[in-house]
Amino acid sequence: MNLKQIVVIVAVVIITAYLYLQPVKGLIKHDAAKPERGVAAGSRPPVPKVTVEQVSEQGKAAIGAALAATINDLEGQLKNASSDADKLDLQKKLAKQWDDDNQPAPSAFYYLEVARSENKFDDWVNAGNRFNDASKLTQDTTVQPAFIANAIEAFENATKMRPDNLDAETGLGVAYANQALAGMMDATGGPPKGIMILLDVVKKDPGNYKANLNLGQFAVQSRQFDKAVTRFKTAIANASPKDNIVEPYFFLAESYKQLGMKKEAIEAYEKCKQMIPDPVIGQKIEQYIKELKN
Repeated sequence: MNLKQIVVIVAVVIITAYLYLQPVKGLIKHDAAKPERGVAAGSRPPVPKVTVEQVSEQGKAAIGAALAATINDLEGQLKNASSDADKLDLQKKLAKQWDDDNQPAPSAFYYLEVARSENKFDDWVNAGNRFNDASKLTQDTTVQPAFIANAIEAFENATKMRPDNLDAETGLGVAYANQALAGMMDATGGPPKGIMILLDVVKKDPGNYKANLNLGQFAVQSRQFDKAVTRFKTAIANASPKDNIVEPYFFLAESYKQLGMKKEAIEAYEKCKQMIPDPVIGQKIEQYIKELKN
């Protein structure tokens, strides 16, 4: 599976989760700045221990027995490996195999182990990106804090190695913003650290696709739909061939809908529907379009 296919699948999963967690007629209101789950000001809840074995079992259940057989074989080899070099080689193979199976959480843990062993920039970024994806995709609030904390570790190491790399800086911004949104930090009344990092990225590179996409999504969560529209339009306009524009078109449509701009929302939904490979999601989006036309 190539990178573009993986990105499309991740986008479809994110959109699916969004569609089925929201009522048909709109978003659930919430206060994005308010600490969640009873976090007291000035405190942080402990990050729970999450292991690669734990997320691998969940991943195997998701991919089925046939694909899991390959994973089981590699895990058996890793368990019996006699040298550090052999263990490292098998960790790399497991990271790639989980990537091929579109399971970012176990892949992230293996990339993290490789990065901790070899301390290479690309491995830290690979680990961080996959932990950010896993954090987005999971509905399990008991594992999400660990994904976020590991993403921050990975991108902090990457940015130390290459302070001017915008991909690493963007990933760090997303991780910190996810941390604030997950209620893992107390609210200070100002913009979360992650948002400030992402704003710094777009100050350096106004058309940065990933930074604008994530700023747009965070704007949706805080119900700043006018700002979200600008971010998603910028992301779409500056997308490269390797970028997947399903996500920004979908959330652009949602933002237009919330602003009462029905014509623009329908156009964006239509664009999104053309790129969605999943007919079930396509039907759900068509339901949204019909609702707007009535």
